[in-house]
Amino acid sequence: MKAEAVEFLTFLNVQKTQFIIPPYQRTYSWDKEHCEKLWQDIEKISTNEKIKAHFIGSIVYIKDDIYHQSSINKLLVIDGQQRLTTLTLLLEALREITNDEIGGFSQAEIRDYYLINQYGKNEEKYKLILTQNDKDTLISLIDKDKAQPAQISNKIKDNFEFFKKKLEQNKEKLETICKGINKLLIIDVSLERGKDDPQLIFESMNSTGKDLSQADLMRNYVLMDLPPEKQNGFYEKYWRIMEIEFGENFNKDKQEKQSFDYFVRHYLTIKNEGKIPNLDKIYESFKEYKQNKNINTQDLLVDLQRYAHFYCAMAFKKEGDKELFAIFENLKALDCEVAYPFLLELYRDYKENVLSKNDFLEILKLIESYILRRAVCGIPTNALNKVFASFMKNITKERYLEGVKAYFNLQKGNAVFPNDKSFNEALSEKDIYHNKKKIYLLDKLENFDRKEKTSINEYTIEHIMPQNIDNSIEWQNELGENWREIHEKYLHTLGNLTFTGYNSEYSNKSFREKQSMKGGFKESPLRLNNGLKNIESWNETSIKQRVKELAKDALKIWAYPKIDKENLENYKPKKEQHTFTLDNHKHLQSGKSKELFEILRKEILALDENVEEEILKQYIAYKFDTNFVDIIPQQNRLKLSINIYLDELNDPKELARDVTNIGIWGNGKVEVILDGMEKLPYCLGLIRQALEKQQND
Repeated sequence: MKAEAVEFLTFLNVQKTQFIIPPYQRTYSWDKEHCEKLWQDIEKISTNEKIKAHFIGSIVYIKDDIYHQSSINKLLVIDGQQRLTTLTLLLEALREITNDEIGGFSQAEIRDYYLINQYGKNEEKYKLILTQNDKDTLISLIDKDKAQPAQISNKIKDNFEFFKKKLEQNKEKLETICKGINKLLIIDVSLERGKDDPQLIFESMNSTGKDLSQADLMRNYVLMDLPPEKQNGFYEKYWRIMEIEFGENFNKDKQEKQSFDYFVRHYLTIKNEGKIPNLDKIYESFKEYKQNKNINTQDLLVDLQRYAHFYCAMAFKKEGDKELFAIFENLKALDCEVAYPFLLELYRDYKENVLSKNDFLEILKLIESYILRRAVCGIPTNALNKVFASFMKNITKERYLEGVKAYFNLQKGNAVFPNDKSFNEALSEKDIYHNKKKIYLLDKLENFDRKEKTSINEYTIEHIMPQNIDNSIEWQNELGENWREIHEKYLHTLGNLTFTGYNSEYSNKSFREKQSMKGGFKESPLRLNNGLKNIESWNETSIKQRVKELAKDALKIWAYPKIDKENLENYKPKKEQHTFTLDNHKHLQSGKSKELFEILRKEILALDENVEEEILKQYIAYKFDTNFVDIIPQQNRLKLSINIYLDELNDPKELARDVTNIGIWGNGKVEVILDGMEKLPYCLGLIRQALEKQQND
């Protein structure tokens, strides 16, 4: 590797040299604020005689003899294309503005020294060759004989116009501006193929992860080491196809669900047999997978692009089959990104005729039921990642559908598939109004078993019994002497909710007024309101009866995976361990310990989506890779066994005691007593430290 500081214009003014942006590099991406910052820097240094040079970054390129048949020395730029392109745009704008020689610049000099190779043929004529639409747009700016491409690069065009406008506004200062451009300095880093490791250097220069997305890093990794003649072919045949299929979702922030980063996470989960990579380390996991499996680059790209096609069909409304399209839409409405490792494998087997379409549809509906039932029952989602990640390891494809049903039936604890009894009770008693799945739930109930679907987009959710009846004598009389308790118990439950287009008109009106007014329940075209048309009053009995009727449909829409007991026995582990529930812990059935536990449990599970809960005989364990805290319920208090050494724990209140050499229930190194609600935030902070240590390790 050779690196030296040089003036940017000197670097660019090397005859018979062309800088090529390889196809694996991202397209030009600087925004106007980046150009504004560069312009301000140039203005600042141009008027300050004390500043002799201004460093603007590095330009790293690979120098080799692969283009020996050409008279033009072609250099593959692996870092610095953004500043190289931006300064080229500035020079072209300056060329168009200036008529005479100013500050050592003239139109001819700018063109012949910095923008073109005078004797180059065809594309070799141009100093800088970009990728895709960027290339043709830049060439059309430099060479007026070339027409603009049909799909113009807006970044190239807009930033060129930005500099042209700035120069026009500062025509009287052009000579000064040229002085600033002359002071720009870069680090010229030249690599030789076979001697240097471009990927390693590239990673070190982008180690913060701020400049390049995980997708950028992966693309560069798989294509950079290929011979240049293969880079274009592989990029166009595989990687570019994925970019097109993902569209705007390709380079979404990795925290955005249904982005390319999330897809690769699911892909690696499949390939690594259920091991889920950290979302912040997708690139490292991808690189490790390729290296550990010693996978040929083309084989990897073929497989990755194939799964990407499956993912896009399901996630981005690209499925051609109407029945599958509809259920993929349902799953998307349920926000079930967590299920995609399993969904991808199912889709693959469906496409390869391992799984019939009918069985595929039934399995998809079971996944839909599983997600919805758990949401209604209020079961934490933490266990779902590993449930779906390990699905394929636990079923036999010879009896595909039965295996899926059995696996769902055998889930326990936080991974349980709620049975009909639990689901029915939750529909009757749980707060549905504040559930994130409420619109989806009511929509499916409204449109169940009908071919002519009702669009609910124009409707809002209506509380039949209003949210505030403190000043309504009519509603208090309607509900009876226990009106306050009935109102509190049933207000947000399914039985008291419906759709309406007259929410503001209904307001806090009495039930009879809501029935008979214009647009009232009696005139409503919605099936959800059919049962409200002829009843005499709205009270506890009416609400119970309505939810009972709605629950009949709900149990059909979101069915339980039924399987014969004899068949289910065949899928059980030979030595099934005894399973425990919270009912086995007597101190958690009522009182102070129960109240403390319920709040602490919720907070612990919210710390990370991969936290798992395991209920054992003597304690309740919370795991990441292994236990980081165990809760031992006691009368009126909780004993916390936290898995971190005392000298590693930040505990200013000194609530923790060292139990490394003491026989206790639990796996922790320290023990803390939680006996009051006021201590809960502090204790949660101690628990968080143990989890973070495990995550960092």
